[in-house]
Amino acid sequence: MLRVIEKTKIWFAISLTVIIIGMAAWAVKGLNLGIDFKGGTVINIKMENEPSNDVLEEIRKISAKYDQSAQVQKVGQDEVTIRGNAITDQQIPQLYKEIKTKYNLKDESPRSTDRIGPSVGKELRRNAIYSSVVAVILMLIYITLRFEFKFGVAAVIALVHDVLVTITVFVLLQIPVNSSFIAAILTVLGYSINDTIVVFDRIRENKKLGKFSNLKDLVDGSITQSLTRSINTVLTTLFTITAIYVLGVSSIKEFALPLIVGIISGTYSSIFIASPIWYLWTKKKTA
Repeated sequence: MLRVIEKTKIWFAISLTVIIIGMAAWAVKGLNLGIDFKGGTVINIKMENEPSNDVLEEIRKISAKYDQSAQVQKVGQDEVTIRGNAITDQQIPQLYKEIKTKYNLKDESPRSTDRIGPSVGKELRRNAIYSSVVAVILMLIYITLRFEFKFGVAAVIALVHDVLVTITVFVLLQIPVNSSFIAAILTVLGYSINDTIVVFDRIRENKKLGKFSNLKDLVDGSITQSLTRSINTVLTTLFTITAIYVLGVSSIKEFALPLIVGIISGTYSSIFIASPIWYLWTKKKTA
């Protein structure tokens, strides 16, 4: 039987250390907000042929002359998108002229240019926070009705843990945060709560059947029984998403990376955070 409960302090200490480091780095560095949140310029350029990775890297170097943080992505078969926070309207023709000359483009101007204002970014951030909060509240209500309130609170704490761990990775590595990050976070919330419910359902079932003599063995035994399922699920999911991250284009990688981090964190929190929290709360109530 896997002994999880007796090492609860270790599991909590690991998570708190990671989160405290991340929050401290967040306070000092801040999140590297991408153009979706910060505002900036989006330039779409039609190429004569499908751009290779080398071509994208060359365009990225050209774009860096105008904005060091500019991002270059391939869209579709023959289109390139340049996203920059500091590219001005006056610089767009100069930037395009360099790319046009280098690759013998026929178009006299880019296919399209768009300016995303900071107000749009603020609205997107606000909607992202509202979506996450509403999702968590609905999950808490569902778990409370399906199980009990203590299970719901433990699950929500585990969800907050997963979000903070994912943010920690993005802050430490200064990975740009765009709208795909929000979509990934909401996906992680759904995946993590599913894994947690599987463990909680086993705890509830074993509690009704009276298979274990004390509360600690009940939680440890239930975790052990559901461990194989959790490992198999996370590995098959990670294999797929990692392949997408390695082989996918930049826009797909922006979605896949937070998923990878969140899924690993979600599996950890379901076993080592949510279940011990429920155990400690229940033990205190019955003491």
